Amino acid sequence: MIDRRKFKDTEVSLLGLGTMRLPCKTAIKRESNPLIDYDKSQELVDMAYENGVNYFDTAYMYHVGKSEKFIGTALKKYPRESYFLADKLPIWMCAKKSDMEKVFNNQLKRTGHNYFDFYLLHSLDKGNFEKCEKFGAYDFVVEKKKQGFVKNIGFSFHGTVDDLRKIVAAHHWDFAQIQMNYLDWKNQNAEEQYKILTDAGIPVIVMEPVRGGKLADVSDDIADMFKKAKPDKSIASWAMGFVASHSNVITILSGMNSKEQMRDNLDTLTDFKPFDESEYQLCANAAAMINKNDVIPCTGCDYCSDCPKGVKISSIFAVYNKERTGEFTKEDAVKAYEKIDVRADSCINCGKCKSHCPQQINIPGWMNDGIPKFFMK
Repeated sequence: MIDRRKFKDTEVSLLGLGTMRLPCKTAIKRESNPLIDYDKSQELVDMAYENGVNYFDTAYMYHVGKSEKFIGTALKKYPRESYFLADKLPIWMCAKKSDMEKVFNNQLKRTGHNYFDFYLLHSLDKGNFEKCEKFGAYDFVVEKKKQGFVKNIGFSFHGTVDDLRKIVAAHHWDFAQIQMNYLDWKNQNAEEQYKILTDAGIPVIVMEPVRGGKLADVSDDIADMFKKAKPDKSIASWAMGFVASHSNVITILSGMNSKEQMRDNLDTLTDFKPFDESEYQLCANAAAMINKNDVIPCTGCDYCSDCPKGVKISSIFAVYNKERTGEFTKEDAVKAYEKIDVRADSCINCGKCKSHCPQQINIPGWMNDGIPKFFMK
């Protein structure tokens, strides 16, 4: 059974199932295909539950609003007290204060549940937190907790270190969720974020431990380095193991969309032994090697997918990154790029995508300059 870590007077599985990247019914990329394959996805939920996973995470916009209904339906077969359901309040989708109530009620309706074990103010940075404060979002969730609709209050974070300090100091938080992996440990100040939360006594939930699959699909030289150290372990296990080695992490969210991915994560996080200094150093070496390839830090989360022109942003970035890391030749990259139905030349530079990007990528800049120049070389 999967390892568990103490949280208050209970235990949370070290592996959590994220529902942002569930199997879909066709091969079309998820940003344009929200049709979840219920049979395959239910098999994943069952496999997770049967192996001791008790933390299931969703959000209002995942799979274009269909993730909440799926996971609520999938968990109904199990005793309610045997698992934790996490959901999030997307403050940027609230035009006025009363919209928070509408969103929350819709989440209860979609999931078919009458409370959330973990409820987060979603994707906080400076702007989103200021809007939360303006609308009284924290007090709104506190009231829901008093009414029995929420058990634990937290936030997910995508801002600067200074933003995090202000958010931590502003309210009492039961937990916090950050992006943490061996690449972003330095690149996006995950190390400092983790320390701030740990020093404040706030348990950490981790998202993007494998950076949207990027750290499972590394260049040959990195793969060879890891395989030499542990021939019987997967490349992804190094990313999961790096995160699990930090004791204030209570669960690691993984958007597993295949049984093979789940088996590997279950194997990694069962009877887990924290990394020693040599293993940490190999992860640091891998991060340095990845950074030399000048890739775009896109995780494929598709928060940018509501582009008014339908530009397939994450698909474009994925092709670019595969060329930069050597997975594609330049010729292969150009061919793959030309197969994308809505490319960079359709961008109107409105900036909507940039404001929604958790990685704070200058998407319009890439679409209007970097990408065209790259594929015209």
